[in-house]
Order: sequence, then C-alpha cells, then structure tokens
Amino acid sequence: MPDSTFLPGDEVDLRPIEEDDLDYLRDTINDPEVWRPIGGSRPINRQQEQEFFDDVVCGDNGVHLLITADGSPVGTIGLREIDWEASCGEIGYWIDPDEHGQGYGTEATELMVAYAFDQLGLHRIEAHVFEFNEASQRLLESIGFVHEGTSRESQFIDGEYQDTYWYGLLEEEWRD
Repeated sequence: MPDSTFLPGDEVDLRPIEEDDLDYLRDTINDPEVWRPIGGSRPINRQQEQEFFDDVVCGDNGVHLLITADGSPVGTIGLREIDWEASCGEIGYWIDPDEHGQGYGTEATELMVAYAFDQLGLHRIEAHVFEFNEASQRLLESIGFVHEGTSRESQFIDGEYQDTYWYGLLEEEWRD
C-alpha cells in the first residue's frame, strides 16, 4: 500500500482512516483507558465502528485522521462540528494506552491545529476534557489552549458526575 500520509510530522504522521483500520479502532476504543477519558459509556462492536466510519469519518463535516508512529497506528485525532460561518471547530483525540507518555498526542494536536488554521482557515478551535483527565488538560495548555469555562457535573462517568472543562485557541494566539 502506498504511503497515504496526509500531515507528516517528526515522530508521528496523520493519515486518512481506512476501512482496514476498523478492527484496531474497535479494539482500542473499548479499552477503559480510552473510552473513559473521552466520555464513552457503552461498548462498540464492529458494526458500530463501521457506522462511525461511514457516517462520521466519511462525512463532510469534519476531518478525522489516524495517528501513526513508524507506520503503526497509535491513536486518532479529528476536527468535528466545523462551523464554517463562525470559522471554528472542535478538536478531539485519543492515544492508545500502550503509547501514552511519548508525546504523540501533543505532536498530532500541533499538526492538526496548524492544518486547521493554515489550510481550513479556521479562526478558533475548541476542545473539552473531563476534570479527571489531567494529561489532556496539560497537553492542551502546553500548545496554547486556554481554559474558558466549566460545565459542572455534565457527564456521568464511573458512577459519579464529572465536570467538563472547555478550552479554546484563537488563531492569533497560535501564531504568537
């Protein structure tokens, strides 16, 4: 298969998600270290992963890419809910737990943010994380996202309500 890298980086590359990736995605999204921090609460089977691929990945209202290191998948990243009139979108990502702590999420997020501002012409990127996901909070803050607010007790995870922290990054902040 030819190299389908869309956004090359130093340690990671971002490439389109292909149907051949669905087993990896299903297996990894069902890991509690992945579904819990992204707010999942139900298991995902192959058919549901296929529907996500067909409806979301192949849809027109976002950009969803596989994060790879040395050609192997290590996570996903996407821009969704792009509002072209307001020039904003929401970024989301997850990294395979076996690959945590290697900087892959940070580099992938930097690549996607640069793409969003430089190629899509967005003015603002938003993100949300749960109060217990300190690693993701640090990642966002390390590349310039600002904590803009909190939705109190907005998600029920592990038997208790969790706050959701909202982050934002403006293009001019990214360029400074």
